[in-house]
Amino acid sequence: MSLLAPRIHLASRSPRRRELLTQLGVQFDTLLFRDGTRADVETDETPQPGEDPVAYVQRVARAKAEHGWRCVGWRHLRPQPVLSADTTLEFDNEIIGKPLDAADAMRILGRLSGRTHRVLTAVTVCCEARVETVLSVSEVRFGALDPADIRRYVASGEPMDKAGAYGIQGRAGMFVEHIAGSYSGVMGLPLFETAQLLRRFNYPL
Repeated sequence: MSLLAPRIHLASRSPRRRELLTQLGVQFDTLLFRDGTRADVETDETPQPGEDPVAYVQRVARAKAEHGWRCVGWRHLRPQPVLSADTTLEFDNEIIGKPLDAADAMRILGRLSGRTHRVLTAVTVCCEARVETVLSVSEVRFGALDPADIRRYVASGEPMDKAGAYGIQGRAGMFVEHIAGSYSGVMGLPLFETAQLLRRFNYPL
């Protein structure tokens, strides 16, 4: 492929987002931020006091994309659009992010058992001074979960890096009784909305 072929920067560590972009046929370079104790303050995912879940997920996605664009300049990378995304759960008007540990994952899944929650995924593209964000909102209902099933699932380690302590594309798919919205959005990157956004930035799809 020519070096001038259309590409984007993906500001995400998520293997699921890489897989979904590949499914769309998008050519991308992964743009990584520092994490752990050296994490960039610009990409802090801590909710602000009283922050609405929709405002939260859009703010975080936008912050990652804008910081990614700054990193492109600092690192002297090819100046191509930066795409970022953030996913969170909204349950009883509360932001449910990634579990802190196994006990927290079990607590979260116990709360979701037999109930409906919303999965919010915001996608942002930033290129020079232009920044646009789209939002995918899906409703997911879990069947009643047996505590033994929750324990086995948490013991698998799968929930630990996922908002809401589950991945719909993995073993937790058996928990989902009904979904209304975007399956890929629940995974972490809504394909329809992402494609429409990239087209607005003249990416050929």
